[in-house]
Amino acid sequence: MPDVPVNSQRNEDQSFCIDADRVYDSCGDKDCLSEMRVFFTEANQQIINNAVSARIREANIINTVVNVEPVTYHCGFYSVDMTFYFEIVLDVFTSDGSAPATVSGLSVFAKRVILYGGNGSVAVFTSEPAGSCVDPSDQSLPVAKVQVARPMALTACLTECCSPCMPSAAIPECVTEYFGAPIVPSQARSVLATIGVFTIVQLKRTVQMLIPAFDFCVPDKECVTSTDNPCDMFSKVDFPVEQFFPPNLADIDPENIETGCGC
Repeated sequence: MPDVPVNSQRNEDQSFCIDADRVYDSCGDKDCLSEMRVFFTEANQQIINNAVSARIREANIINTVVNVEPVTYHCGFYSVDMTFYFEIVLDVFTSDGSAPATVSGLSVFAKRVILYGGNGSVAVFTSEPAGSCVDPSDQSLPVAKVQVARPMALTACLTECCSPCMPSAAIPECVTEYFGAPIVPSQARSVLATIGVFTIVQLKRTVQMLIPAFDFCVPDKECVTSTDNPCDMFSKVDFPVEQFFPPNLADIDPENIETGCGC
């Protein structure tokens, strides 16, 4: 790699203007989503109809649809409407003493928060992507960012359905593709699941900021060329001495010795 002079000293008189996403407002929440109805594909719904019990195994976030709207009579404040789509994985028992079948279903939860996002009425157009048309009225809104931790699976139970029903929110195409088949209305039986969810919601705008600069980020590490030769890769692996010569009892830290019997 050629030698590149790097100035590590900060120049107090040197500064640059950059575009950056400034967070105007944010909030964090811890929600216990109790007894959400789980919806299934046709094949999985048949398994649920014949089930005698169900146990929740895990929950995953599939997608979140986010919409931002200004709050009437509250200048600078916006409502952030979020619709969460969860995959609920269940162990379903069709008879006492039988091995469980693993079944996945869909749960939907909607939530709204109010945050301050500032005022803006500037339409922004860029050269990328070229030729695309955008609605200038949408660009005055701040951008909402929603971060969701992996949900905590708490409990699930079977319930009888009084009448068929579907999720109140529309199911995006990506969610249908995730399950590999359309979601059907709940039938004779359904499942109610309870999960815990942690979220952080932010409202941000792109603004121009003046920042002090140190220097350009010149890499000081040379790139290592990979090789397709398996023997070359194996030659770089250290010999596993500890696998052939386990440590003596005198060499082990007494604090790390576990008491009791075990394999």
